[in-house]
Amino acid sequence: MTIPYYAATVPVFRQSLNVMQDILKKAEAYASAKDIDAEVLLKARLFPDMRDLIYQVQLAADFAKSVSARLAGVEVPSYPDNETSFAELQARLDKTLAFIGSIGPEQFAGAGSREIVLYPGTAKERRFTSQAYLLHYGMQHFFFHVTIAYAILRHNGVEIGKSDYMGSH
Repeated sequence: MTIPYYAATVPVFRQSLNVMQDILKKAEAYASAKDIDAEVLLKARLFPDMRDLIYQVQLAADFAKSVSARLAGVEVPSYPDNETSFAELQARLDKTLAFIGSIGPEQFAGAGSREIVLYPGTAKERRFTSQAYLLHYGMQHFFFHVTIAYAILRHNGVEIGKSDYMGSH
């Protein structure tokens, strides 16, 4: 069976990035209503050796754009990691949604035969078949960062639940 690469990427990423935008709006409203400095939530982490909320949003956006681009055979755009506010995180998600929205299903033709070569944080090369890259690397990383962002906000009292994580998009 051939994986429908477009259907397994762009719409899935779009739904979860829209969810992230919604929960970030709730987090910002929560901070305002409770008179909490927004930076407290933005810099929050689940445990001292884990990365903060800003990083989780940045990485979720990065995986959405990079997985989609690589499987579609287009260049992965580079975004600086310089967000410091909810508004800037929203802008990054907007930019990512616009980018993945610009990739059409026809661009995924041949995705099943692409080899994906990465250098994830090191000089050591990692090679994947497109299917292994999507299912065992890209999606795993994407959903990890989406889930950690959700967990950070929930742990800090933002009133979100499963329906917020699942979204209606």
